[in-house]
Amino acid sequence: MKQAQHTHVPIAARLIERTDLSEDTTLFRIAPEERALAELSSFVPGQFVQLSVPGAGEIPISPADLPAPDGTLELCVRRVGHVTELLHKQRPGAKLGIRGPFGSGFPLREMAGRPVLLLAGGLGIAPLRSLLMHLLRQRNRYGEITLMYGAKQPRLMLFREELTALAAEGGMRLYLTVDFAPETAEGNHSCAIGLLPDLLKGFRFDAATTYAAVCGPPPLYRCLVADLERAGVAAERILLSLERRMRCGVGRCCHCGLGQKLCCVDGPVFRAGELKGIPEAL
Repeated sequence: MKQAQHTHVPIAARLIERTDLSEDTTLFRIAPEERALAELSSFVPGQFVQLSVPGAGEIPISPADLPAPDGTLELCVRRVGHVTELLHKQRPGAKLGIRGPFGSGFPLREMAGRPVLLLAGGLGIAPLRSLLMHLLRQRNRYGEITLMYGAKQPRLMLFREELTALAAEGGMRLYLTVDFAPETAEGNHSCAIGLLPDLLKGFRFDAATTYAAVCGPPPLYRCLVADLERAGVAAERILLSLERRMRCGVGRCCHCGLGQKLCCVDGPVFRAGELKGIPEAL
């Protein structure tokens, strides 16, 4: 089947707003041209887009929320390389490019009626934020919603005020933890001190029906998958959002290979059971 042109050619977009979330991470709100809106409206939490920065290149980014009613899209980006460095220098009005969405998202229909446990480490909160927002907007379709989020220290915790406010509204349970706290923690929701897996210890939940969504730095996945399976969560209900080495977005360059799978096409959301037997996957 012939691929749509948008899979290879970026569509123009304009940066309309930027919000610094930490010293190296910014939330960019972009407005794609109207001809991109139909494709972007099909976005499922967990999928990604390719964002182009003229003169620098493009990067794969999982939107931090579903497209807004006006068609704008929020992208949370950390400054870690040449493309992101130039992106962070852009100001409202700057021209960008976008193509997508690509890959697989979370199985929302399958998750309906079930409890959902979201486990985010560091920047991993960005892809899971789109899932969280969907769950809360469709609150009556899902069971209990719990978010556990860990960061190195309080000032690096992204969306903390927003998450605290959402928890205060009563639609979700929120647990925060930091590796260490050199400064006084701020906000209305206190942080534990420790690693994200520590939050699971002693946590009571219905493991037989819960879906767990995990996103964070590579070392996090192996221990969390093991802990969840020990707690009784089936590997098919452990959903891992991986964004490793993705480049072209359409399975042509094979740069993101995981055994016989491609992260950009078969993922970036995988069930833990799919990755068993692939040594480099976790």
